[in-house]
Formats: sequence, structure tokens, C-alpha cells
Amino acid sequence: MHREDPNIYRSISDLPHANQTLAQVINERVTLQELEKRNKLVVERLSLRDVILDLENLVLANAGVDQFEEVFKLIYAKLYDEAQAKRRPGKVVDFRAAGETRQELYDKINRLFHAAREKWQGVFLPGENIDLTPDHLAVCVSFLQDIKLFNSNLQVIDEAFEYLVTQVYKGAKGQYFTPRHVIDMSVKMLNPKWEEYMIDTAAGSCGFTVHTIFHVWGGEMTADGPTKDQAEYASEMVYGIDFDARSVKVAKALNLIAGDGKTNVYRANTLDPRNWSDEIRVALRRRLVQFENRPDAEWNKENFRYFNFDVLMTNPPFAGDIVDSKILYQYELAKKWKAIDVEALVDPEERQEQASAIANKRYENTGSWQTKQSRDVLFIERNLEFLCPGGRMAIVLPQGRFNNISDAHVRSWISERARILAVVGLHGNTFKPHTGTKTSVLFLQKWNDDPNSKHYCPRLKDYPIFFATSENSGKDNSGEYVYKPGVDGKPMIDDHGHMIIDHDLDEIASAFVDFAKKQKFSFWREG
Repeated sequence: MHREDPNIYRSISDLPHANQTLAQVINERVTLQELEKRNKLVVERLSLRDVILDLENLVLANAGVDQFEEVFKLIYAKLYDEAQAKRRPGKVVDFRAAGETRQELYDKINRLFHAAREKWQGVFLPGENIDLTPDHLAVCVSFLQDIKLFNSNLQVIDEAFEYLVTQVYKGAKGQYFTPRHVIDMSVKMLNPKWEEYMIDTAAGSCGFTVHTIFHVWGGEMTADGPTKDQAEYASEMVYGIDFDARSVKVAKALNLIAGDGKTNVYRANTLDPRNWSDEIRVALRRRLVQFENRPDAEWNKENFRYFNFDVLMTNPPFAGDIVDSKILYQYELAKKWKAIDVEALVDPEERQEQASAIANKRYENTGSWQTKQSRDVLFIERNLEFLCPGGRMAIVLPQGRFNNISDAHVRSWISERARILAVVGLHGNTFKPHTGTKTSVLFLQKWNDDPNSKHYCPRLKDYPIFFATSENSGKDNSGEYVYKPGVDGKPMIDDHGHMIIDHDLDEIASAFVDFAKKQKFSFWREG
């Protein structure tokens, strides 16, 4: 470290040799290849979250700025710099202190931010600048300059944004970033394809959409950016909706970068389409179901209720009930339900014949409305409205939805409309430190009796369901990630320089794929 001020240190690549000045060490030009070798996340087995914590403690807490915004700008500028370095002579990176004055360094980094803002538009406003002082910026650059961000599936950046947004907003709303190994499991199990439209209706930072993009590409993100076909898929086939402004900002950034400048991420209340902006209405109009020669065709165009998405993956917020009657009156599951006396319904001689038909009709709504309903219950109904016949869905739900007696009518309602493909119980540590709520992932496919459909899913009276329980969450009791240890005792790293999280969800996903192929699910048919 070079001590510039009593409390400010700058990382330098090495101690000067006997015939070398300090300025020569500081002024050296670093290439992408050299940055790969120096990457502190690999060399020191750190996460970007660890680095940001240090930045908060040493600089940002006393800088008088919005920490989220300024770190976001720096990461944005650095990603752009790494992407552009591929095209520069010698592939030199510019995001680093190289002996300039602090004002010169500020001007250089701010120019990179402006260029990134222009390339990946829609996240920052025109005219926005880095608001850190040159002194504070110099320290931040020294912390970030020997980190390589453009690694694999953007996991490095994801972890940082998860920490930042959760600190500012998420905990109080019962919304939590979904761990990326949970996302990877869900994506692998539902197997989205090139020709399929995908949406996340409570997108957060859009982990589900970004990992869907990578899955369909058959690879991961590189600083070279996507091919033309990859960019078209990312910008045309993948959608995200979230109501939280900062989450949408992060989501747009990640999707813009993955899709090389275009994205379909919108800020809106998924549960209340009547109040959607013109922007999201225009964007989603082409995905509306066209009810030909039916009176509800115009109604659907006006109310934006039913869509034709092939795949939906989401983790809706759990906390807080919906009490707004204007929203509640849009949903069947917001009505009051009662159990039907099955014995009284059927004559004893017909009971055996009718048993299977009655099995899913033990509850009926009374026609009157509740004064409140849980958000996630409404999201179940709303999400099925987004799917085409035979469309499939993965949704994270609190465990009570699967075993509470009071939620039996919800389970009955679901089984009437979709085939239950799988239920994966997640470990209690999965969403720590934000919450210890026990959750499971529910996988569904809407019934579709059309044998000519690519999403054929004929209605069955009885069928097998895949059940699994995760016993290794990848986190400890305090919510810190647990990494697989290598022979040297340090965390193992993958081919892209990421520390490998120790969990069992890959095995669960693989077991489901075997199950799906045996069951000949339409989305896992071979050949």
C-alpha cells in the first residue's frame, strides 16, 4: 500500500525495485490479462460485498452521499471500462489510479461513467455525475481497481447489489433477494428455451431473468458482450416487473449489460394492472391473449389481465397484506371460501364414480370478499394469468401455504388450474440474514389438453409429484455464505473465479430433470 495521507492508502502492484521509482510503479499500464491475475476476489478469496463493507467503514459513511447510488455508478463505470478494454490497443484498463492528481482521476472516472451511461441507457438520468469528492473517489478507486467484475454470470455484481439494496429498502417490505443457487436450480428445472417468452413478476434485481438468459445462451457473460442472436433474445424474450424503484434500477442495469443495451424491465405494481403506466402497457400489449370473436377480447386489452408467457419464475414479497379493495376485488382468491360437505353432494351409489371429480371441489367461494389477503396468495393467481396454456412457473412461497389448514382452499384452487410438477423445501438458512422464514419453491404447469401444442399438459386425475428437501442451504446460521473448501483450506473457485457455494440444490435439480424426462414433460422431451 502507498500511504498518501494519514488515513488514505492506495493499492500498488508491487514494491519498487532498487532502480525503480514509486511513480513508475503507480503509473504502470495494466491489461485485462494482468487484471485477471491480480483479481483480489480470487487471490484473497473475497466477495465484492466484503470490499464494499470496507469502503463503507473507511470512506462512504462520512462522504455525505447516497452510498447505494455512488457504488452503483462506480460499478457501472468499471464494467464499461472492462468491456471497452477488449477494443483498446494493448487491452489496457483505465479504471485505476495511475499517478494523476485527484482531480484528474475524478475526471477520468467520471468520463467512464458518462460513457457507460450512454451505452447502457435508461438507468441513470442524462447529466448525472459521480457525486463523490475527488479525495473520496481516489480511495474508492484504490479499493476497486484490482477487482475484475466481468466474470461469468454477473454473480460478483449481484452480491454487491443484494447487500446495498437490502440495507436500504428490502427488509422492511418482506422482499429478499433470491440466492443465486436457488435461481439456478429453478432455471435448470424449468429449462426455458430460445423461442419461449419468460417473465418475473416480482423481479427484484432480476436474477431469474439474467440467469434465464445465460441458460438459454448455453454459456455465461463475457466482457466481449453477447452475439447478435443472444442480444435479440435478451432484449425481446425476457421481461421483468417490480414496484421498488431501486430494485428496478439494478435489474435494468444487469439486463442492459447482459442484453447489450436493451431491456424489458418495468416499474409497476403487478397486482394492479389498471394503474400501469403507458410505458409498460405498450411493452406488454403484444403478449396479451387475443380472445378472438369473444366479448372479453376488448376487456383484456383494456385491463391487461391475461398474457401468453411460456415461463414465469418469481419470488414475491411475503410481508404485509393487501387491504385495498380495488385490488382485492380483482382476485378470486381474495374472496371468502368455505368447505363443501362432500358426503352430502353425492348419492352413495354414485360416490365411487364421482370421487375423483369431487376431490378438487371441496371448497367454493361464497361470493363475498375478504377485507385483506396475503400478497403472495394474490401473486399465485396473478402469475397463472400471465401464463399461456401449458406454461410453467416456479414461485417461492412461505411454507404455510403448503400445510396450513386455512390455506387448503388455495391448494385446491391451484390443482384445478395447473399440474403440480414439484415442491422443493428450502433450508431455514436460505434467506438469512434477512429472514428465517421457512420457504419452498412450487413448480407448476397450467393444464393444456391440446395434443398439438408445444406445451401439451393433459389434465390428469392422478399423477406423481417430485418432492425434495434441501439439507444444505449454502449459508450458515448467521446467513453468511458457506464455501466449499479446497485442499489448501481456502474456498474452492470455479473456472470463472467465483468461490463455490456449498449447497445441494444442483443435485436436487439433476434429480428433477431425470424425473421430468421419465414423465415426458413437454419441456424436457428428448429429441
